Amino acid sequence: MSYETLLTEKRGRVGLITLNRPKALNALNGVLIRELAEAIETFESDHDVGALVLTGGTRAFAAGADIKEMAQKRYIDCYLEDFITKGWERTAQCRKPILAAVAGYALGGGCEIAMMCDFIIAADNALFGQPEITVGTLPGAGGTQRLARAVGKALAMDLCLTGRQITAEEAMRAGLVSRVVPVSSLLEESVEAAEKIAERSLPIAMMIKECINRSFEVNLSEGIHFERRLFHASFATLDQKEGMDAFTRKRSPYWTHS
Repeated sequence: MSYETLLTEKRGRVGLITLNRPKALNALNGVLIRELAEAIETFESDHDVGALVLTGGTRAFAAGADIKEMAQKRYIDCYLEDFITKGWERTAQCRKPILAAVAGYALGGGCEIAMMCDFIIAADNALFGQPEITVGTLPGAGGTQRLARAVGKALAMDLCLTGRQITAEEAMRAGLVSRVVPVSSLLEESVEAAEKIAERSLPIAMMIKECINRSFEVNLSEGIHFERRLFHASFATLDQKEGMDAFTRKRSPYWTHS
């Protein structure tokens, strides 16, 4: 499909989505968010795609929501159109594994979109932050909630109340990103990680994603119960039979994603 603010392509079983508003440092406007939801929907419905990578440019993953677009909005405008909610959460609702490949600025809405992905691979030039307080508002796309869950209360309070930015290395030490790589190899290593996920059983990957996400919503005993039931359910898949048969016979498995 052709988009105004995105570039999309398939690399084997990986769906690659690139935010493409370079002059605006990929600021997240209404068109981009709508197109991002459509692109995710397209890859989710494609049975030949097993994982997604969301990325931006080398200068910016996304420098935030488009301030020019929302500066004149009133409370009633935001409330009636359910501003931010519509379309924004589609990244978090993606059932297939989706990772963020972040270089440059990931600020405000950009940091929030990255946190909606299952994990973040950061380039060594990446900068993360929630600077909304500097423009007279607060994070509105999950920044106070997902950030606190990722890095803890103290650092979340620090970033949201001061508006300061943290480097990729600090973000990794805090648990916000899973790894830091040179900016020159960010896309290659991110697609490689997605390929490793996509080459395995898709239903099992989806179950794993669902279990980990569930752990943030329920207490430990309920989370363990949920995990156990999906573990039991995995034995109804053909891929479980294939994977264990391949292991016992010392051969490579052939996944049918069923």
